Amino acid sequence: MQKSKKGGKAQTTSDSNIRTPIVVVMGHVDHGKTSLLDKIRGTAVVDLEAGAITQHIGATEVPLHVIKDFCGAISAAAQVPGLLFIDTPGHHAFTSLRSRGGSLADLAILIVDINDGFQPQTIESLQILKKYKTPFVVAANKIDRIAGWRPIDNASLARTLKSQNERVISDLDTGIYDLVGELYKYGFSADRYDRITDFTKTIGIVPISARTGEGVPDLLMLLVGLAQKFLKDILKVASTGAGVGTILDVKEERGLGTTLDVILYNGELKAGDTVVVGTAKEPIITKIRALLKPKPLTEIRSDEKFLPVKKVVAASGVKVSGPKLESALAGSTLRVANSPEEAEALAKEMRSELEAVRIETETFGIVLKTDTVGSLEALIGEFKAKEVPIQYADVGPVTRRDAIRAASVKEKDPLHAAILAFNVNILPDALSEIEKTGVPVFHSDIIYSLMENYEDWIEEQKMKMEQERLEAVIRPGAIRLLPDCVFRQSKPAIVGVQVIGGVIRTQVSLIREDGAMAGIVKGIQAHNENVGSATVGQEVAVAIDGPTVGRQVHEGDILYVNLPERHSRIVEQELLPRLSQDEKEIFEGFINIKRKKDPFWGR
Repeated sequence: MQKSKKGGKAQTTSDSNIRTPIVVVMGHVDHGKTSLLDKIRGTAVVDLEAGAITQHIGATEVPLHVIKDFCGAISAAAQVPGLLFIDTPGHHAFTSLRSRGGSLADLAILIVDINDGFQPQTIESLQILKKYKTPFVVAANKIDRIAGWRPIDNASLARTLKSQNERVISDLDTGIYDLVGELYKYGFSADRYDRITDFTKTIGIVPISARTGEGVPDLLMLLVGLAQKFLKDILKVASTGAGVGTILDVKEERGLGTTLDVILYNGELKAGDTVVVGTAKEPIITKIRALLKPKPLTEIRSDEKFLPVKKVVAASGVKVSGPKLESALAGSTLRVANSPEEAEALAKEMRSELEAVRIETETFGIVLKTDTVGSLEALIGEFKAKEVPIQYADVGPVTRRDAIRAASVKEKDPLHAAILAFNVNILPDALSEIEKTGVPVFHSDIIYSLMENYEDWIEEQKMKMEQERLEAVIRPGAIRLLPDCVFRQSKPAIVGVQVIGGVIRTQVSLIREDGAMAGIVKGIQAHNENVGSATVGQEVAVAIDGPTVGRQVHEGDILYVNLPERHSRIVEQELLPRLSQDEKEIFEGFINIKRKKDPFWGR
């Protein structure tokens, strides 16, 4: 685990100066992110007192006393108020939780199916965690699916391992060692968490079952311990102040209109506050009409999903209702302003923050569109690291203008005349323009896959272009004029020939064995049909423009395809290993003819 470098963030309740750590659960689809959160929530509600857990918008807060009761092994001196789990799965939560180039996640859980190993979204998650230097632990999920596993609901790892036989424990260790190996590939030292003495240097792997709850107490205990030991200074904040949050999602709610799901990470929010909200263009200045929290989990079946509250304090998730929120942007900031002057200053600051991320140039490069400021920032960083030029990068759907931008560089920059769309829609008029121009579009909701698909396409295009380049090279070939097969002597001469090596094509020029020019092949006929080429062994009729048979060329003469010097150099330096034996012999004969006159020809 590496210590996070993030600066001062959210505050907590008034009885403590340490706010609740924000924890994001990441990993591949179906590896158990939602199941883990459901297990944490369900255990707190069902096995402990009703309402012990606080349900937030987009987040679930598990108080310390609930974790203590569940784990039974946390020091009484622990000071963190609990853990705030972000419910939104995948990259979206992480890249939306951001502030000026850094992630607001204090800790992360990378969940991996121990039977399935690393998958594309696992790798994507790991790369994001590495980029933002976010401390994390690995939850090796689905241990209950190891053949022969004997489950004990909600048991600690030490307790459940006592019930397993040697073969099952060996299979578990094999799975953990596989994960250790995968993590090592990405520059991380890792081990099973109970075998680690220094968490600043080694990533802890906690075997769990999100279904049975086994190992979950260990996971919670480890998260609290890491937060307590390594994040204490980061979590210290003032008890009051103007609220600052990040917009996790923009939603339509019946009876409320457009609302914002906000993670408040600093200060407090009150109904009636003036707030500045980030958008893809000009920030919005508006007033909070209402703050809404979910009803307790025990009342989730009620028709009314939300309860109005007058004030919320960081760190927490809250739904914000107010006018003019339609253009709010997920991943941007919401900030409380105490005066009109402060509101204008904050709007200017937000505008400059987005401008600092957005890219718009007149040079060549890809067009990049993403769903949030955070994902835009992350992808720009990844492409710059790979030295992929970016012509235009912004948040929002793919528009017709984006298609025109990409098409405008197609002729001069074909490998970068592409649109990369991350988790955004393509507008209908853009689709029409894309069809018309043939600009390739790469669309994915996985950063790792988007980049990989584009890189694979680049390689395919390079191979295709190289193939086309080599196919355009004139290859060696030679013909012998057959006796008694002169059908016309000149303008053009039409004669029967045998291809004695290599290949002849129309429009190539021919030379005699003494190096003199012998004309240009204007046509080739095989079995009374026009063909574009003929290969070794074939007997065909050729039309040669230039010579007169009986004067410049004669029956029995051998004529060589006259390779331009540049083509000859490519054949000698690049194509020679691919030539057939007869092509090599003909090429050697051709080179000897040329170098009799000029020893340095084609070198």
